[in-house]
Amino acid sequence: MRIRAVLWDIDDTLFDYTGADRAGMRNHLAAEGLADLFPSVDDALRHWQAQTDLHWARFAARDTDFLGQRRARVRGFLDTDMDDSEADSWFGRYMVHFEACWALFPDSLAALDGLAADYRQAVLSNSSLSYQDRKLRILGVRDHFEAVLCAAELGVSKPEAAAFHAACDALNLDPGEVLYVGNEPDIDAGGAVAAGLAGVWLDRGGVGGRPELVRITDLGQLSGLLRRDIRFGASSGIG
Repeated sequence: MRIRAVLWDIDDTLFDYTGADRAGMRNHLAAEGLADLFPSVDDALRHWQAQTDLHWARFAARDTDFLGQRRARVRGFLDTDMDDSEADSWFGRYMVHFEACWALFPDSLAALDGLAADYRQAVLSNSSLSYQDRKLRILGVRDHFEAVLCAAELGVSKPEAAAFHAACDALNLDPGEVLYVGNEPDIDAGGAVAAGLAGVWLDRGGVGGRPELVRITDLGQLSGLLRRDIRFGASSGIG
């Protein structure tokens, strides 16, 4: 079955989330006078990431809502029992610094532009629609996508098959006609394949392994991969 659409992850796939998060938090801590809260900035960033991972997993499991996971991250990071308005205010000030560092990866725009003539494109993200839609508009790429679907509104998250199938339904395509591209081998590529889509793992760090997944190391490889006669879901010679 021919691939007709490319479905994208956003964070750490098209958008350098990790880089922006680290730089934004570093600047935020300095502005808040909290640079000495941890032994080093790297320690602070590791603690922030641990809180993000912990409470994002709770959100994905539907144990909390989108705002709830944000507030819990702040409370856990600062180890304080602030109220919702205080946590929202602190996170809002962090967002100012985070957004100032937002950027696409250098290969993202060329990949989107290069596929536009031959493939429909959409987004499936484990986030909220208002947040990701705004991000895509600020980054200047929202018009590349027919649809943007997010876990907060769908009520299901990747790697659940229902999340991938909702995106296919929005495109009115069979799962076999859709390719998903993301930076997480299990949540993104593995989840897509299990749901009947084609899946590509974007392994920007060159971690390797996972021979059962189709793997690329930069988005410049995607166009050639799509145009080759390969069987998605089997091992790829790329990388």
